[in-house]
Amino acid sequence: MDGVLVREGSIVPGADTLLSRLRDKGVPFLVLTNNSIHTPRDLRYRLQATGLDVPEESIWTSALATAAFLGEQRPQGSAYVIGEAGLTTALHDIGYVITDRNPDYVVLGETRTYSFSSIATAMRLVEQGSRFVATNPDATGPSPEGILPATGSVAAMISKATGVDPYFVGKPNPLMMRAALNRLGAHSESTVMIGDRMDTDILAGLEAGMRTVLVLSGITKEHEIDRFPFRPTRVVSSVADLIDDV
Repeated sequence: MDGVLVREGSIVPGADTLLSRLRDKGVPFLVLTNNSIHTPRDLRYRLQATGLDVPEESIWTSALATAAFLGEQRPQGSAYVIGEAGLTTALHDIGYVITDRNPDYVVLGETRTYSFSSIATAMRLVEQGSRFVATNPDATGPSPEGILPATGSVAAMISKATGVDPYFVGKPNPLMMRAALNRLGAHSESTVMIGDRMDTDILAGLEAGMRTVLVLSGITKEHEIDRFPFRPTRVVSSVADLIDDV
């Protein structure tokens, strides 16, 4: 989503036309994000404010993927959660109890205000045996002032203190991609992953067996591509370059 369809709260030119073309041609699609802060309903509202109309069912977040994973692994379980409404709502929707009393999992997601107290509680619970899961490995996130610490950075802090590494559900874990493919009823061989980050989007698509398109409208810049041991199927300036391909 960020860096592909929208950038710093504004629509990426051509994004609305591409989505309209996909709808007109009956091509199913999902908008993916590693950010677990918002619910699909919230994200739909935010996208509408930029001029993009994406239904809730076409939005797939790392929070939803994490909830789906936990629901399969340990149905009707419990979790201590560091995160916001996107994550807590997704966990409640699968029947999870959110508690700090001997939870099955410590689940770490994105939040605008990481508190020392909640991180310390998470450390103690992981040390006592709760399983450690994080929504995504992104170390930083963008802001108008510059980068901010994100889930990956806070996860590293907890891991350093406990010696326990989390299981990251979101991109580049192909688990999130397979869940998205199942949601679409699609096959990897006939699906394209469009993203702006080599280390998450393109890697996730590659490991899930999809063709990949890197857009240069977001995080990864053209001169950085050769630093990686893998390449996208195609590189374009923005989604506007893909409109005629639909």
